[in-house]
Amino acid sequence: MIQAVSIISGAGELRLTQRDGGLPTTFAAGAAPGESGVSVLGVRFVGGVHLAGTPQFHLVCFQLGQARFDCRIGSRTLQHHPAAGSLAVCPAGMDCAADADRGVDAVLVTVDPRQLALAVAEDSGLEARLLERLSGHDPVLLDLARTLAIESADGYPNGPWYWNEKADGFIAGLLAGHTVRFEGRARGRLGKTTLRRLRDYILAHLQQPIAVGTLAEMAGRSPFNFSRVFTRSVGVTPHRYIVHLRLQRAIELVREGRSSLAEIAVRTGFADQSHLWRWVRRVHGISLAQIGAAYDAIRYDAIRCERQEYP
Repeated sequence: MIQAVSIISGAGELRLTQRDGGLPTTFAAGAAPGESGVSVLGVRFVGGVHLAGTPQFHLVCFQLGQARFDCRIGSRTLQHHPAAGSLAVCPAGMDCAADADRGVDAVLVTVDPRQLALAVAEDSGLEARLLERLSGHDPVLLDLARTLAIESADGYPNGPWYWNEKADGFIAGLLAGHTVRFEGRARGRLGKTTLRRLRDYILAHLQQPIAVGTLAEMAGRSPFNFSRVFTRSVGVTPHRYIVHLRLQRAIELVREGRSSLAEIAVRTGFADQSHLWRWVRRVHGISLAQIGAAYDAIRYDAIRCERQEYP
């Protein structure tokens, strides 16, 4: 009997079983606090592997042992003996399956499509699509996936900030090595030039209230149509994108270390310091003070290294 595994965010109806029909042993699962959009599942299959389903999020599977695999994504199939560490990529909403003749360890990483869309928009490449891959090699992504699994298994000893940095790196690697870009603009989406103009306007007016109606007018659309098209293009609503840019700037100011938190809140358009703190906690899983302390530690280590104070 096939059983569902729901402990990985975005797995949806994904089903994992081993040779005896039971669930594989889980050695890592979940995500650190915050809104990284990335979740990890580390499992050990005994005797054989069966994976099938239609993930709601983008799914990247790393198989850490060697076995003969029969794989399928959509209508494409492949029978092969991938080397340990090989990956497969199943974009969100695509039906996939994999069967192996022996047990292996595997790390599965899901990525919220909205987070990937936001990363694409930040890279000024709105017309990009994640490629499905039945097999491939990406040592950088593999290393990041292992790090995420270790952090999850150990209870996030390095904290949410470290996890979210690694999760951002994973999304960046996925974008750089596993997407295809299109020339032109897809129907019902914003163009790169329009998004760049909107981004420049927001950054120039961070200290002021920014109305969605103003952005819609700049894009030549009605507010309702603009919000829908913007969300489809960027992965978040216009309001959340404004908050995203405000938070980016706030953290830059924290890193510079020359302004008080109250001053940073004002300069980045938050109502007050507590409003800024709530958003930082929600998105990054830690407080601004903890972020500041992390950057202080990084700066201190850099100074010690420059002075050759390490043994």
